[in-house]
Amino acid sequence: MDPEALSATLLDVIRPLAELRRAGSTEGISAADLPLERPRNRAHGDWASNAALKLAKAVGANPREFATEIAAGLGVVDGIASVEVAGPGFINIRLDAAAAGSLAKTIVDAGAAFGTNDSQRGNTINLEFVSANPTGPLHIGHTRWAALGDSIARLLLASGATLVREFYINDAGAQMERFGRSVLAAVRGEPTPEDGYAGAYIGDLARRVLEARPDLLDLPADQQLVVARDAAYGFQLGEVQASLEKFNVHFDVWFSERVLHEHVDGRPSLVDEAVDRLRIQGHVFDADEAVWVRTTDFGDDKDRVIRRSNGEYTYFASDAAYYLNKGDRGFAHKIYLLGADHHGYVHRLQALAGAAGDDPENDIEVLIGQLVSVNGARLSKRAGNIIEMDDLREWLGTDALRYSLGRYPADSPLTLDPELLRKRTNDNPVFYVQYAHARTHNVSRHADEAGVDRSVFAPSALTDETEAALLGALQEFPRVVAFAAEVREPHRVARYLEELAGLYHRWYDNCRVIPLGDDPVEPVHHTRRWLNDATGQVLRNGLDLLGVSAPERM
Repeated sequence: MDPEALSATLLDVIRPLAELRRAGSTEGISAADLPLERPRNRAHGDWASNAALKLAKAVGANPREFATEIAAGLGVVDGIASVEVAGPGFINIRLDAAAAGSLAKTIVDAGAAFGTNDSQRGNTINLEFVSANPTGPLHIGHTRWAALGDSIARLLLASGATLVREFYINDAGAQMERFGRSVLAAVRGEPTPEDGYAGAYIGDLARRVLEARPDLLDLPADQQLVVARDAAYGFQLGEVQASLEKFNVHFDVWFSERVLHEHVDGRPSLVDEAVDRLRIQGHVFDADEAVWVRTTDFGDDKDRVIRRSNGEYTYFASDAAYYLNKGDRGFAHKIYLLGADHHGYVHRLQALAGAAGDDPENDIEVLIGQLVSVNGARLSKRAGNIIEMDDLREWLGTDALRYSLGRYPADSPLTLDPELLRKRTNDNPVFYVQYAHARTHNVSRHADEAGVDRSVFAPSALTDETEAALLGALQEFPRVVAFAAEVREPHRVARYLEELAGLYHRWYDNCRVIPLGDDPVEPVHHTRRWLNDATGQVLRNGLDLLGVSAPERM
């Protein structure tokens, strides 16, 4: 009996008892409104409920008396071994071994689908993250945002959301002109412009550009800049895409900022249309020969210029056009994961949502990822002033990086210890979890050799305390996934996996899957094989949500 089924049973017991006391008192209440918790002390049972305390006032009852009535009703339900009332009205429930142990088969049968849930079904989400300028390599900050963003996406998808991972390519504006001038200077053998991009990677791009366009320097001067810029942009964007794929991060959409400024068939650009659409909403005004958005109506600290007096659009205009475009593509909810230096964007984007006619509290979400550092990490030889994602990945490994970056909340500054992450000991959290998974496969291989397969399943045989604890943790996985998706916190999955790995190791030390010596294979051994394989499946599913591999041998 899983938590959802038990909550439904609890509601079935409560509803008639409540109606006898006060008709309509449980109207509108669902099983989801009666969540169960794992008691901290296992001696108190498998599950605890505060339903009596929560509903006592509505039904006109004393909480403890109402809890006693509920306990009596639950006590006769198949699969429940005992029910006790504690304190002012808490209900502690203990399942019988067969009901608890049946979860092992449920997990194995579900496979990769175990842990998926419908808590986000109906939500259509655009998740934008990383969104780096295509003017240089990805750095350590992008590495954290990539790991967090991709894991959040995996959680939301596992919870039933319709979601697109999107990378906003900042390929318009002054930084692209500086980039183009820097590459062209390298092609010509000239010094880097004073405001240009330095680093060996610019020289590498210049060589590639010249190989692709050997006629570059024969072109008119104004064409040289455009050709050098656009060719180098293509090469650099390709490197960014390759770096992310190697880091196990995939984007569904690569959205070019240039699209927002294009005039197709003489029609206004998306930026032009954005100003008109915001004006229709009543939040645009003209002052000092410029066009403004009254974002202070929605909590911004000042109104924002969207078009300057000289007719040029501000970057806020691109933000507005891009936000509206996301809605036009059918995304009701927009999540932005931005870097630590973008705190000022939070109120600005929320105000933009309000000015567009959306609900700033529900239709947009801005998450800020804090800075990360690595002890002993060297600056990139190619870029000169950053720590590159590729260098980190090659040094520490994708798994160690992704797990470690996903193990902490996005809003906490983080310093990684490379010596720890490279250790193959239990002190290293990613090794600890991956080793537990590899151990489940090792047990299965030896079980196959000993003839201990899954042909028999007798869940009532799983009576050891370590089995009850392990099963209890396995039951929690779908709820952990759903909650981590709801609060956008992948670290909750990582911490859960570490707890599960510890419970598995203790079970492994106390319960044999393979009989000793010439002892016969009994139903309990077959059933423990199910429990072993179920644990491996959950560890594998959890690691996948973090974008981390689950090795079968270590």
